[in-house]
Amino acid sequence: MKPNIHAIFDPATWTVSYIVFDEAGGNCAIIDPVLDYDPKASRTRTRTADQLIEFIRTQRLTVQWILETHAHADHLSAAEYLKTQLGGKTAIGFNIPAVQQTFKKIFNLGDEFIPDGRHFDHLFADNEVFQVGNLTAKAISVSGHTPADMAYQFDDAIFIGDTLFMPDVGTARADFPGGDAHQLFHSIQKLLSFPPTTRLFMCHDYPPDNRSPAWESTVAQQRAENIHVHEGISKEAFVAMRNKRDATLEMPNLLLPSIQVNIRAGRMPEVESNGVAYFKLPVNLI
Repeated sequence: MKPNIHAIFDPATWTVSYIVFDEAGGNCAIIDPVLDYDPKASRTRTRTADQLIEFIRTQRLTVQWILETHAHADHLSAAEYLKTQLGGKTAIGFNIPAVQQTFKKIFNLGDEFIPDGRHFDHLFADNEVFQVGNLTAKAISVSGHTPADMAYQFDDAIFIGDTLFMPDVGTARADFPGGDAHQLFHSIQKLLSFPPTTRLFMCHDYPPDNRSPAWESTVAQQRAENIHVHEGISKEAFVAMRNKRDATLEMPNLLLPSIQVNIRAGRMPEVESNGVAYFKLPVNLI
């Protein structure tokens, strides 16, 4: 059964959130929801997440899953907010404990933060099959950008997170803690081994000046046109390109606050004795 797909683009973070739904059964999954964040005031808002809620309630859908493709470094997740409003189970890839352990050290988190994935309701294994109403879905490990990246396949549609971007933008970076360009190449080839007409849905788009944001391509388009990993690019050439390019890239603007929320499945850090939650900012470390 082919899924119905509703996309919402957040221009502040260039992020695309998705609602994948079984219209007949009235069930849905949310993928990569955004919590709006003003870094100047360190204040959150729910404008983008509320658009998801409005669509789901208008369509009279029941949320079964809130899926993260990975612990994002460029936006805060609205998973916890949406769970409180709509229900559903939060889920991410099985290797999220490795990401949590890395950032527990970076942020010097206390004993209360246990890096075993317990913050999420479910950790998907590679090739694990699950249901969204009458839709059958499969989780596909696509590590490399981070160790825990997971794509989600619904029939001929795969939601691939940051593994690939639109063909004229290329591929994800692999220089975050735990990232690996060799593994990223392997994961990309896994995705590009699907039939040519398979639809690939991006988590982000950073378009060049000559086009508007877009977030859907096909395996055939990626094989033919991706500027970093089109047909004929060797693993050695890709890794050399990726490592050289990554060395020139700045860190994402929201890396430090977003990771602290996203490794907690969209929850803020614990409030302190004055009733306020705080983000930690390591100095001269990253």
